[in-house]
Amino acid sequence: MPRTATINRETRETEISLTLNIDGSGNRDVSTGIGFLDHMLISFAVHGNFDLTLKCDGDLNVDSHHTAEDVGIVLGSAVKAALGEKPTIARYGSARIPMDEALGYCDLDICARPFLVFKAEFSGGKAGELDTCLIEEFMRAFAFNSGITLHIGADYGDNDHHKIESMFKALAYALKKAVEVKGGDVISAKGVL
Repeated sequence: MPRTATINRETRETEISLTLNIDGSGNRDVSTGIGFLDHMLISFAVHGNFDLTLKCDGDLNVDSHHTAEDVGIVLGSAVKAALGEKPTIARYGSARIPMDEALGYCDLDICARPFLVFKAEFSGGKAGELDTCLIEEFMRAFAFNSGITLHIGADYGDNDHHKIESMFKALAYALKKAVEVKGGDVISAKGVL
């Protein structure tokens, strides 16, 4: 049975509808109103083999902060809901992804103890229409709403687009590994995640 979730969230700042199938094939229909964020989420879906349908109407007349953060909240919530009790998953995932001169990495633990360690520096204030400082905000919202301990960053790179995209792809590959169904008991000495 596919592991899926649909999350709808409406605030005074954003209205978001998202459907995620963790056991998909990379189908995607993404519209946030921020082209660069759409590109990153499409890369995430394609490289993770996740089916992702996302529509966000946000207060982009203010800036892109609320949209980026709230999309992270909803995507994290969908991952958590799709996994359910998660007793038989691999739990851990790691990936290092090169993109031209940049190298992004992601190490994560689906453990119900959310945490973020973010290590990336950007030379410009924007990537497309998205403020580069919002990449960390997105990742924090994703980690804390999915219940994932997330270490993510870019070891090096000159081009902000390449650094950010390598990080999103690394997140996709690491998550794909971590959600693999292993069977047997939960991978924890405590017996629960």
